[in-house]
Amino acid sequence: MTTNAWLFPRGTLAEGPWQSVVGDAVPGWAHTGLRVAELEGELQLPAGPVERMVVPLAGSFSVSAGADRWELTGRASVFAGPTDACYIGVGTSVRIEGSGRVAVAEAPATASLPGSYLSQDEVPVEIRGAGRSTRQVHNLGVPGALAAQKLIVCEVITPAENWSSYPPHKHDEQTAHESELEEIYYFEAAPARGALAPAGSRPFGMFTAYASDARPIDTAARVETGDIALVPYGYHGPAAAAPGYDLYYLNVMAGPGSERAWRITDDPAHGWVRSSWDAQSPDIRLPYLSEETDA
Repeated sequence: MTTNAWLFPRGTLAEGPWQSVVGDAVPGWAHTGLRVAELEGELQLPAGPVERMVVPLAGSFSVSAGADRWELTGRASVFAGPTDACYIGVGTSVRIEGSGRVAVAEAPATASLPGSYLSQDEVPVEIRGAGRSTRQVHNLGVPGALAAQKLIVCEVITPAENWSSYPPHKHDEQTAHESELEEIYYFEAAPARGALAPAGSRPFGMFTAYASDARPIDTAARVETGDIALVPYGYHGPAAAAPGYDLYYLNVMAGPGSERAWRITDDPAHGWVRSSWDAQSPDIRLPYLSEETDA
């Protein structure tokens, strides 16, 4: 696999009204999907053998799915704290109406689960790591939050100069201690809170993935808003926020196994870093719960 073959800059996965579509049209991709759109009006998705989660990135939306209808309050931006979200089971068509930017996470599934809604106030918010490895995790589409057969969905905010998805880790084989999961990273970046970024600035972060076995993967990339990195296997991380810029990513995971679980194995060369967090304090800039400079 050539360097950055699993990286897709904004617009390279465009399909119809969707800014980006990840699915089985991507060679070697089988278990997860993602759609992102800038919406002014309405979009529809047909019924099929997939389960879905609708996640507002910026703006508010109405979602109709079968007999269910939810009003998603959303948020001003991905850096304004968690959003409400909804789950739609297999065999259900979906209509999304509203204004803003919306993501739809997908996974092939067979179980017929009822649709459900998770409010902003119910989203489990986790401050993970410490020091320059502190990040904020919104566990909105995980077991215990939104039910699903396959889909695991979460969001991560990494403030400027911090590292996340670290230590590098993998989940590419099914064992008692690890899950086999594909993973999608959808990125956004913005000037850090309080930063006086001039017009023409280009917020960005960095992302890496590399081989854990004989299967080659080599991603070392500058990532900006709308870029997508796919991790079919291998170690991945860090996702680093550049000085002056905050970094966000939406993670979508699913795999071939029957258990919906996220179990990982750290790269043994770097796993020791976790123990160093015990002597450090979390970054006082977090949590981000609004668009205010001081959350």
